[in-house]
Amino acid sequence: MDRVALRGLKARGYHGVFPKEREEGQTFIVDLVLGLDTRPAAADDDLAKTVHYGIVAEEVVAVVQGDPVDLIETLAERIAQACLKHEGVQEVEVCVHKPDAPITVPFDDVTVTIIRSRV
Repeated sequence: MDRVALRGLKARGYHGVFPKEREEGQTFIVDLVLGLDTRPAAADDDLAKTVHYGIVAEEVVAVVQGDPVDLIETLAERIAQACLKHEGVQEVEVCVHKPDAPITVPFDDVTVTIIRSRV
């Protein structure tokens, strides 16, 4: 299976279990790896035979900006399901970064990574 990757998609969301997270929001960063067969698109040089990553990026940002959830695990699942709605996408790896998570010790990032497929 071939891979199309989008890295560093940024959007403001209001996800989290604490009231401050829901009220003020924060930046979430999403990395995606979409698994699909790109051979038909490459053979015909045809965008319609692959995934339009610009549209996927817009949809992912809309999920992050959409209805708040408590857990980034839930957010990652919603993003994965949105990606799998694209006909050619057979598998997706979603990594959600929460660099401003409410942690009381120094840290660089918090991430949740999931892999989902049609099978």
